[in-house]
Parts: sequence; structure tokens; C-alpha cells
Amino acid sequence: MATPGEKLAESLEKLKELQDSGIVAIKASDLSRVHKTRLINNGFIREVIKGWYISSPHDELQGDSTSWFTSFWGFCSRYLDDRYGKDYCISAEQSLKLHSGDNSVPRQLIIRSPKGNNSLTKLLYGTSLLVIKSPISEISEKDIYNGVRIFNLPSSIVYSSPSIYSKQAIDTRTALMMIRDSSELLSILLDGGHSTIASRLVGAYRNLGQNKIADDILKTMKSVGYDVREKDPFTEQSSIIFDTRERSPYVNRIKLMWNEMRNIVIDAFPKEPGIPEDTITYMKTIEDIYVTDAYHSLSIEKYIVSPQLIEKVKSGTWESDNNEEDSKQKDAMAARGYWQAFNSVKGSISHILKGENSGSVVNRDHGDWYRELFVPSVTIGLLKASDLAGYRNNQVYIGQSMHTPINKDGVRDVMSLLFKLLEEEERACVRAVLGHFVFVYTHLYMDGNGRMGRFLMNTMLVSGGYPWTVIPVETRKQYMNALESASVDQNIKPFAEFIANLVQAGLKGEPLATLTK
Repeated sequence: MATPGEKLAESLEKLKELQDSGIVAIKASDLSRVHKTRLINNGFIREVIKGWYISSPHDELQGDSTSWFTSFWGFCSRYLDDRYGKDYCISAEQSLKLHSGDNSVPRQLIIRSPKGNNSLTKLLYGTSLLVIKSPISEISEKDIYNGVRIFNLPSSIVYSSPSIYSKQAIDTRTALMMIRDSSELLSILLDGGHSTIASRLVGAYRNLGQNKIADDILKTMKSVGYDVREKDPFTEQSSIIFDTRERSPYVNRIKLMWNEMRNIVIDAFPKEPGIPEDTITYMKTIEDIYVTDAYHSLSIEKYIVSPQLIEKVKSGTWESDNNEEDSKQKDAMAARGYWQAFNSVKGSISHILKGENSGSVVNRDHGDWYRELFVPSVTIGLLKASDLAGYRNNQVYIGQSMHTPINKDGVRDVMSLLFKLLEEEERACVRAVLGHFVFVYTHLYMDGNGRMGRFLMNTMLVSGGYPWTVIPVETRKQYMNALESASVDQNIKPFAEFIANLVQAGLKGEPLATLTK
């Protein structure tokens, strides 16, 4: 008779077959009742809605949304195909968000389908599907995003409601700038006789400084008798000069976010002290905070690292060659790497204190920080040497986050832009807050993004004479929630105020313990 372990292994084999075939949304009929029950009881699959499941790590903690958010689009793809076949499309407004590079999991995915019944289907962790009964015959062309049918770019622009210009201004500006030529929009506008929509688009493109597209739409619509009256639908004039050759939605999105968020950061921050004359003493304060900073920064990433281990690494008594226990300990490697990277960051700061442009210094040196951070793990074989290659070449996901980082093809374009923005930005607080945010929003490495983002933040704070600022592990939830709000809702205020409060306390010399109460 088979043991319980052998029976579970048999069920896992069936689950693996489904996963290997690319199935994310598991239909009840995909597994026998016995296999399904075993897998549910042992935490390997979980129910999303009646009769539909997703795989989940058996040791995933209750309340951990990671497996759901990483499975969201794959689940919706199969579920919607099963229910509606090819006869559905997600809303124009949400299609536009995806085209503009906003890959966040929506709290409510709105579906248009002639088979819809205006019903709401609740999913996991506050997400839902709303299927609206609506014809989709006017959509001549559709695109596929992660297996889900969406409006193509021109259709999403034309058929979105006017509210996108105020409620989704960043998405809308980004999407409009992806249109290469007015003909992409005119074919839809002319066939549908959309003179009111054309009036908005003429005004919108004029707002963006794209006068040729605006004039082409206006003249063409009028030439065939449509009454087009130019009207700017945006509530504010664009202050960004766009490069018409730039086709990456991510680059334009980051430009727009930076421009919109910077004043919020400035308003939240205390006055910039300026680099002190006594840079030797200033550097000494940075060196003195190392143990505290390392403990909290590593603990935020859930490494189990004690101050004693950090001191052991710092003093040089840690020996990977002679101490088998040390050499095998992942946490010790993280501590050693942090020490080496911290010293590399100090080297960068010394150049900034001598007057070098902080953005240029970080652009030049951040690869050194990253390598120092992970060399110890490579040396003892915890990581492959190729892990030091640099920017990622695969898609990554962030645990318990609705934000999906930029795809691998956009990473290099965005990082080039980030360093340009850092070089040109006048305010140190903006460089610090938005530099950290954009860095982790992009998530350019497979690992280490949080630590690198905090190194970047502190380097930029130092460039304005602010104190090196530790983010206490006790505030991890608030820190992560603030980043989530910035990433998903483009609301930078909670993150700006969170960092500003820590900086203000540092300026006052308040002990770290008082900040976590």
C-alpha cells in the first residue's frame, strides 16, 4: 500500500504536468477529486472562485498574496477564454493603462462582452472581475496582453471615456505619445464619425506639443465635413518636452511621474542643509552608523542577521575559508556583501563631497556596489558567477505587491533615463526619494533592489548634506505600503512624507528607537 508521502507525490506529478503545459488557472475538471483534495489539504493549490484554482507554495503564509498577484493574468486568461471564448475584451481604459506601461494588477478588471450580464465576480485579496454586457464589434483590431484580449492602442485611446484625461493623466499622455502618425487614429475616427472625440484628441496633442498630429486630425476630419472644435481635455498644460522618436512607454511614463511627483517631495522635506565644510567629521558619522544601517536594511529583506554577526564581518574575524559554518550561511554572505558594498558607497560619497555630480557618480559606480553586494555569495557557490552580470534578463515579481516591474526590454532604457534625471535634478530630496522609488519600481536586478535603492537614496541625501538615514525594520510595513501606493496609484505623498520624517528626526539627532514607537 502506498504511503501518504507517495500518494501526495503522485498528486504533485499531476500538478506538475499542468504547470509544464503552461496552465495557471486550474479548472476543477483538470484534476481528479482525490488529487484535488490532497493538493488543497497540503497547501499546493488554492481556490480562487468555485471550481477554479491556482498553484501556491505549500509553505506560503496565510494572508500572503504573492502567488495570486503573480498568477493574476494567467488565471484571467484561461478563465475568460473558457467563459467567453474570443467574444470579450477588457475595457478601453484598462487597455490604455497596459499599453502605457502600467502593469499593476487592477483591483477590478472590467470586461466587455456581448455575453456579459453586468455581474461582479469576487476574486482573491480584494480583486474582482466585472463583466459588462456590451458589444465589441466596433473594435477592428485587438491585442493580447499576457493571454488576455485588450483593445489595441489606437482603439483604447479613441474609445476611452473623457475621464481618462483627469483620472489617468500619466497613462493617457504616455499612450498618446506612442502614436507614430495621425493615420493610426484617423482611420477609427473617420469610420465612426467621432467628431467629439477628435476635438478632444486635437486639443490633447496640442497640449503635448505635437502640433503636426493635432493639425492632421483637425484638417482631415474637417475636409470630409465633420464639425471638429478643438478642446484641451487635460486639466494642466504639459511642461515636458517629449522626444517624438522615443517609443518606450516606460521612458515617457517615468518622465511624467518624475515631473508630477517632484513638487510633492519638495513640499514634504525639511530645508536642504548643504554639504558641510567639515567633510571628515561628516564621513565619520556615516561610518559610525554602519552597524545600525546594516542590521535594519538586511532585516527589511528578511535576512536573519544579528549586530554580532555584522561586527564579526566588519572586524575581519569572519573567515569563509576556514569556518565551514560561516561559509555556508546565506545570512553571513549577505552581511559580508553589505559591508563591502557599504565601503564602495562611501567611496562614491567621497567624490560627491568633493563636488562631483551625484547622478554621474552613481551612474558610474552603482555596478561596483552591486558586485560587492553579491561577490561573497558567488565566491562560496551560493550564487552563479553569471548573477553578477548586471541588469536582469527575465521578468520579476515583487512579493505581495500588485505592481509588476518593468519588463526586461524596458529596463536599460529606463535606467539610462533615471541617471539622466538624477544628473539634471537640482534638489537632493527629489534625487533621494524619486531615485529610490524609480529604482525599485523598475527592479533592475533579480535580487538586491531594496538594498541598492536605499544605498542610492542615502547617497543622494548626502549630496544635499542630509544625514545618512536608516529605515527601521519595525517600520517595514509602512515603508512597503508607501512604495506600493507610489507604484500602483502613482501617489508619492506617503513615501515622501515617510522618508522626510525619518530625515527630520536625523537632523534633530533623535535616537532611532524613538522613531518606531
